[in-house]
Amino acid sequence: MTVGTFESNLQGEGLRIGIVQARFNADVGHGLLSACLAELKHLGVADEDILHVTVPGALEVPLALQKMAETQQFDALVALGAVIRGETYHFELVSNESGAGITRVGLDYGMPIANAILTTENDEQAEVRMAEKGTDAARVAVEMANLLLGLEELQAEED
Repeated sequence: MTVGTFESNLQGEGLRIGIVQARFNADVGHGLLSACLAELKHLGVADEDILHVTVPGALEVPLALQKMAETQQFDALVALGAVIRGETYHFELVSNESGAGITRVGLDYGMPIANAILTTENDEQAEVRMAEKGTDAARVAVEMANLLLGLEELQAEED
């Protein structure tokens, strides 16, 4: 038996990436976006192949992702935002529901979605993580887009 392997591919040339950014906790969102865009550029994704939209908060992110996925114009999507714990149960609700919605959109549409909606205890934790998570989101989007494209090519060869 021969084992096939898909190597990690971080070449972003020709990939179309959609980004949905929550505006709530704007400073962290801008930090995530800046890091994500810088890494996408580093990976070779052209500016004209990126669409960036904003929504009020993390709960609105899944719907915007769904509409972008429906267009079938993107190879991968990115979710950016921050949910920072407050004094009420709202933190858990927003964190859980936005995460579940993002996952559902990805599975329903067979679309890679890099989830970089931070869930932290305080502003300081979010600020420490925003550059790394923004960068990671770009890398995940490109790698998963390439993986799915490769698997689709493999399936087409078998058909």
